[in-house]
Amino acid sequence: MAGAIIENMSTRKLCIVGGILLVLQVIAFLVGGLIAPSPTTAVPYMSVKCIDVRKNHHKTKWLMPWGPNHCKKLKDFDEAVSRQIEANDIVFAVHIPLPSKEMSPWFQFMLFIMQLDIAFKMDNDLKENAEITLDVSLAYRDDMFDDWEEIAHAIEIRKLKCTFGSPKTVESEGRHYDCDFLPFMEIGSVAHKYYLINIRLPVNDRKGINVGIGEIKDIRLVGIHQNGGFTKVWFAMKTFLTPSILIIMVWYWRRITLMTRAPVLLEKVIFALGISMTFINIPVEWFSIGFDWTWMLLFGDIRQGIFYAMLLSFWIIFCGEHMMDQNERNRLSGYWKQVGPIAVGSFCLFVFDMCERGVQLKNPFYSIWTTEVGTELAMAFIIVAGICLCLYFLFLCFMVFQVFRNISGKQSSLPAMSKARRLHYEGLIFRFKFLMLITLACAAMTVIFFIVSQVTEGHWKWGDMTIQVNSAFFTGIYGMWNLYVFALMFLYAPSHKNYGEDQSNGDLGVNSGEELQLTTTITHVDGPTEVYKLARKEAQE
Repeated sequence: MAGAIIENMSTRKLCIVGGILLVLQVIAFLVGGLIAPSPTTAVPYMSVKCIDVRKNHHKTKWLMPWGPNHCKKLKDFDEAVSRQIEANDIVFAVHIPLPSKEMSPWFQFMLFIMQLDIAFKMDNDLKENAEITLDVSLAYRDDMFDDWEEIAHAIEIRKLKCTFGSPKTVESEGRHYDCDFLPFMEIGSVAHKYYLINIRLPVNDRKGINVGIGEIKDIRLVGIHQNGGFTKVWFAMKTFLTPSILIIMVWYWRRITLMTRAPVLLEKVIFALGISMTFINIPVEWFSIGFDWTWMLLFGDIRQGIFYAMLLSFWIIFCGEHMMDQNERNRLSGYWKQVGPIAVGSFCLFVFDMCERGVQLKNPFYSIWTTEVGTELAMAFIIVAGICLCLYFLFLCFMVFQVFRNISGKQSSLPAMSKARRLHYEGLIFRFKFLMLITLACAAMTVIFFIVSQVTEGHWKWGDMTIQVNSAFFTGIYGMWNLYVFALMFLYAPSHKNYGEDQSNGDLGVNSGEELQLTTTITHVDGPTEVYKLARKEAQE
């Protein structure tokens, strides 16, 4: 009887394969830590207060904060009051990037957050739960002398969450509130060299627009984009890993088709996992260098969601197919209770992503967290996804416990077997436990490196050597899951070796069916009952 490669591989060869994979894993971390720069860069921008001069009873479309055609500027709002300039004629202008610099498609995306400098004033205090209305426009151009082309225009509302650390007295006038950052804008591509943001704060006392928002002194933006150097390393890594996973996937499926039997469920799931990994690896991001594909962020989220949903499903099915006493083996319908939460949770996260980044394809200033209804809807999707994840985790822990309990029960019958068969099945049990520990280690490393990347400054410095922790996290974890999928398809591909005569004609008695069920892959599609019948037939012969 032929099983998987992992069942026929000697311990020495298994250690060699494990050592090679470990070396490749270390290289994946070092590529990000030593070669790639930090994944992202944050650039602060201070808006310039421009006077929107009316021409022919129309306001100027675009106001530049600096340059040959810069706007007429205001130093502060006291100057506006002295010159009798209304609030509706003031525009906050921000040019991206800073002077004498250019944006690049290698930056991949732009994310902006806003901070308002609001001063306390007795006769213009900030009301509780105040909302600010923003009339925002975004434009681009690729030459300093070209006309600005509009990308988006929207009227957005943001809730102000500010605190004042001192008593509100006359002596405290002029001090600034401590306000939370506000989500402002997100774009999924950086296809142009120059961008311009114009922000207006329209005031309408009758409608209550921008009334009771305090005395706004300045508007600050923080722009975050991906570093071009990291992008090049990331693209190179994707380009290298794509053919490696694709080749092992073709080789794996070819081995399965050479078998005289039909593929079993576990083999199909491993192949599907390889397809989902290939889907992530295909470096379609190269096209974003020459095309303005603003949907790349959403597309990347969908690809990752498919892979992780497939990975979670694989773990459930892998454990279920190793339950020797389970009668529902090799049938996907037998796992609906466990796979159901994965499907529901994935769907909730997909809908949440579509409500956020899907809408941002048309309106980059949109954020689902800016309204009460949007916040409640987003929290509902996240809570449902969290509940599904907890249910999945409970199902998985229960199934792993059952598998190890069954294995422990089967181990009691090992002394009655022949030496060759006993060693073979002891190796199977060891390999199954080893793979479960590797899976646990991969999941733990993902969580650990995510936490480390959040709490550290982004890099560690040892002498003259600087290690970019966040870059190492991205490349290392990405490489780790590729190696994990590669190892699964290699080790669980059908082997062309046989166990030997002493294994096929050995101690086949009443317990032979149980012995055959210890194999880590199902080689008979009709489940344990058919295996038991085959064992009895061989015993009679």
